[in-house]
Amino acid sequence: MTAPVSGPADRPERPVRVVAFGGGHGLSASLRALRYTSAEVPLEITAIVTVGDDGGSSGRLRVERDALLPPGDLRQALAALADEHPTAQLTATVMQHRFVSMQEPGAVPLQPVVRGPRLERRADRSKDTLAGHTVGNLLLLGLMEMLGDPVRALDHAAAMVGAHGRVLPMALHAVGIEADVAIGEPDRPDELVTVRGQHSVAVADGRVEALRLEPADPPACPQAVQAVLEADWLIFGPGSWYTSVLPHLLVPGLARAIVASRARRLVTLNLGTDRETHGLSAAEHLGTLHRYLPELRVDAVLADVKWAGEPEPVRVAASRMGAELVLAPVAVADGSPRHDPEALGVALVPVLGAAR
Repeated sequence: MTAPVSGPADRPERPVRVVAFGGGHGLSASLRALRYTSAEVPLEITAIVTVGDDGGSSGRLRVERDALLPPGDLRQALAALADEHPTAQLTATVMQHRFVSMQEPGAVPLQPVVRGPRLERRADRSKDTLAGHTVGNLLLLGLMEMLGDPVRALDHAAAMVGAHGRVLPMALHAVGIEADVAIGEPDRPDELVTVRGQHSVAVADGRVEALRLEPADPPACPQAVQAVLEADWLIFGPGSWYTSVLPHLLVPGLARAIVASRARRLVTLNLGTDRETHGLSAAEHLGTLHRYLPELRVDAVLADVKWAGEPEPVRVAASRMGAELVLAPVAVADGSPRHDPEALGVALVPVLGAAR
């Protein structure tokens, strides 16, 4: 008896390959949304994470340990992709745990526990060096030091949380972020100040007029480049525009791959402005993408119905990049400028499903 010949309709469709760019809370929201989307549209998710963080725990590890990569944004992406199994969730929660400063002697602990005798602190150990660090940052630092390969370190950490996707750095080593900022003083309206460091740029007063990386040509992560070239969709945003989204366009090797990729491209707009984008309209957010990568073509721009404001300027800006404007309710219900991962995930279903 001859076995039936299977046709295309009998073969399972491969997952839609999605690459999400960003860092911090914005990328985390995007990845959590994609997890919701994957229940309707099978996805193969890759997060490409900016590596310019120089604040908080990541900044301290760069200074004190010469960390190859700042681990904080990478850790957040891993936690967002963690499996729902209780063990994986507990591991992700542990990775997110941040050590608080030890209380003064005699103070009541936040969570009273039975303790043994407390050793007297020696003079050279008077500073609480763990305060402010997260377990995951220290874990990733240790893996990178031990393995000597940031991608292997991230893949191992991803296995620990059962990650539904891969987390990759945009470059093989940390970068610096610099900006020329117009301070807007009435008597010096055209004066620009150079601000150095991701954290400083994020909180600088004034309008960012130019953005660059130091060094200007960092080595792009080869696995990230490959993921971009093989993707069906590239997603930019939400997130801190100048310090989390745009830096990916400034890595020459990654930018070339973004332009060369046959993938469709989606921009998810923020729900408001922060200090680094104060005064920047939704349409102007799109304009900055074109400014730093003129060859970038976009297929869809996703914006919240309420936060987009008057949609026509956004629609015009999107059309200039070749994109269709998609409006959907994607904000949290309490009115704050934060994306609701589930609502965003629902909005992404018809967009990403179009690639099938």
